[in-house]
Amino acid sequence: MDYKQLKNEFQTPFYIYNFDFIKKRFLSLKEAFKARKSQIFYALKANSNLSLLQMLVKLDSGFDCVSIGEIRRALKAGAKPYKIIFSGVGKTKEELKLALEYDILYINLESEAEMILLESVAKKLNLKARISIRVNPNVDAKTHPYISTGLNENKFGVETQIARKMYLYAKNSAFLEPVGVHFHIGSQLLELSPIYEAAGIVAKLVRELKALQIELKFFDIGGGLGVAYEKTDTEPKLYEYAQGILKHLNGLDLTIGMEPGRYLVAKSGEFVCSVLYEKTNKDKRFIIVDGAMNDFIRPSLYEAYHEIILPYNKGEESECDVVGGICESGDFFARKRFLPKSKGGDIMVIKNAGAYGFSMSSNYNSRNRACELALEEGQIRLIRQRESFEEQIALEEKFLKA
Repeated sequence: MDYKQLKNEFQTPFYIYNFDFIKKRFLSLKEAFKARKSQIFYALKANSNLSLLQMLVKLDSGFDCVSIGEIRRALKAGAKPYKIIFSGVGKTKEELKLALEYDILYINLESEAEMILLESVAKKLNLKARISIRVNPNVDAKTHPYISTGLNENKFGVETQIARKMYLYAKNSAFLEPVGVHFHIGSQLLELSPIYEAAGIVAKLVRELKALQIELKFFDIGGGLGVAYEKTDTEPKLYEYAQGILKHLNGLDLTIGMEPGRYLVAKSGEFVCSVLYEKTNKDKRFIIVDGAMNDFIRPSLYEAYHEIILPYNKGEESECDVVGGICESGDFFARKRFLPKSKGGDIMVIKNAGAYGFSMSSNYNSRNRACELALEEGQIRLIRQRESFEEQIALEEKFLKA
């Protein structure tokens, strides 16, 4: 890739995503589950750019949304309502009302309180709400604690006993229709045994519900498939992933739902920035760049590792920290990383930045958000323009006193 040309045309920092890579990952995942009815629901939270969503719509993707804003994004990109599901622990009354009016496929419930609220909303609209219940199987995902979601200590889902009670309530409600079951034990999973264990627990619940004449249609296995950020990481094999789950579903006529986000987009993306200058404090070397934690927060938030290269720099490498200009010691992209010497204007590329990069970016320190590019079939195009200062302050400026 000619980063110099891209810098001349778009300036830095920017994100660039390889859409062809995303398509390949999507089709490979779909192929792994071809033995059963299945539907991929892409998790928008990983990367919600409209052009990306539009491309996935053309691949017949569904969409897993965790806010009404994400539902609106999916619809704006051309998604059909029956390909959209609504998850998340904190849905508001207004969000539930809009989701029902949009007539999406189903709403994933995370608590008894949410079920009662949804029932009241559906009753007021005189509609029947299709629901799934997120079951918390109390399985340790063995991942970063911030992205672990399947233990009782996590805020997500309900234990199996409460789920059973909720299904029975929904079965007898004139305004609730149970159609699915859902579990998601965490993100960035490189070890698959916890997913298999969770699938077995939830499949057992489905069989118990069937005996109670509660026939479900969807078995949603969530997302969480990990990617190889580091060279020592090994990504799960998709065939083994599928088979390990499907073996628990013998005799059950269910459509498998899955919610990949990171797995599809993380390795497609790069965050490209420029070196401003180097500095040394005693023996400590810093490379200071024009990107910062407001652009890409994963290293600061999770101490996440991302490969970093200076594509046009050669020579001996030495230890350094790669940092941005924000007034926080936590504003870094790498610590104790070995890189060649650099100077102002040199291009730096942060790899595997397609997930939870731009979607988690902010205007901290009143910095404008970066632009986004797409590489598709050999062509590069702009899919989000760089934010201007005027756009950043637009919602505040009109309230200034004369």
